[in-house]
Amino acid sequence: MHSAGETLRRTDAGRPVVSLREALLRAGISMSYLAPDSVTNPTLFDDHVDAAVRSFQQSRGLIVDGVAGPDTLRALADAQFRFGDRTLAFVEGEPPARGDDVAELQRHLSHLGFYYGHIDGEFNVRTRYAVAELQQNLGIPGSGVCDEATMRAMARVNRAITPSQAFALRDYERLDRSTTALRGRLIALSGGTSELASPHAVERLTSEPLTEALVAADICRRVERILREFGARVVTRTSAATGIEPDGERVPSLSLDLHCDWLNQEAASGIAAFYWGLPGTGEPRSPIGHRAAILLMKELGARTGMDSLGVHGRTWDTLKLSGIPSVGLDLGYLSNRGDAERLADPVFRQTVADAIVIGIQRLYLLEEEDQPTGTLALDDVIRFNPAEEPEERRVAGL
Repeated sequence: MHSAGETLRRTDAGRPVVSLREALLRAGISMSYLAPDSVTNPTLFDDHVDAAVRSFQQSRGLIVDGVAGPDTLRALADAQFRFGDRTLAFVEGEPPARGDDVAELQRHLSHLGFYYGHIDGEFNVRTRYAVAELQQNLGIPGSGVCDEATMRAMARVNRAITPSQAFALRDYERLDRSTTALRGRLIALSGGTSELASPHAVERLTSEPLTEALVAADICRRVERILREFGARVVTRTSAATGIEPDGERVPSLSLDLHCDWLNQEAASGIAAFYWGLPGTGEPRSPIGHRAAILLMKELGARTGMDSLGVHGRTWDTLKLSGIPSVGLDLGYLSNRGDAERLADPVFRQTVADAIVIGIQRLYLLEEEDQPTGTLALDDVIRFNPAEEPEERRVAGL
């Protein structure tokens, strides 16, 4: 395939278009006049290539625009391999292997209870360790290399187990064993940067134009203040990339990305949550992220009274953070008069922030400590986050 940084669109011509045609075919897109040998000019990005790109984008939950841009090309590169096509190994100092075959391997390992975390299609150290542990349990030398012998052994044991029986057991086990407290946790927060302003007359509620940047940043500050009061640590996630500003060597236990929606149809309204998962089936690729999205939506729906638009799996880069459960929240439509007037009200924004914090706290509660949706108050959260004893008292054992 051509360079991942190159963008191809309708009417473009050249050798990269031939490579694009071939890559779409290998990715399973079957369409008339797509194969290079079936058209007079295979170097032309014609209507058939445009339709094939759109079909691929639709299947991957990408923006369907017919443009083979960076996101589409990355997904297309991942789709070039099927499980069993090649040996998979982690080589120190080299970029990790990526592809749909790696994602399929991670799913198999997760179903068998050897892998937890994001199914991100990257053969990293965690995946190598999971393969090695599986091999040892199957009586195969634990090299951590997924070779033909390992794949055959996995095929035999996979016939006896289904995804619904064991998906991400270790992920949930790790969550259950963790402390219930927010104190000491590291949470990553980010808010929208769009300056698009609400078209409605809400000036009586705010002294400046109501934008996504204003609303999301304000709610982020409110969430951060409450989390810090309970002893959590907060870092800011960059909005333009998947990176997280460093905080020593620690990895956030949860990442939240807050936004407001906008649509040219004023009737659109409501809140929605998103997690790292498959758009078509909703299959979670981050089980803890999926659970967090459900809890946050429940609390927001119960406490704000806004229409719930549900919880959805998406393959966005902002949700695909290695080893970090991530949730995207759309907190209403600024293009809707009712939503805009609510979001312009600082009291309502505080209600939203309270609901988010309580949703986060519920994620870490043990089953016997959890409370019904909408019943837990911020004052109740205090008992799960007692103030730390002074160091001199701890040393003295008092």
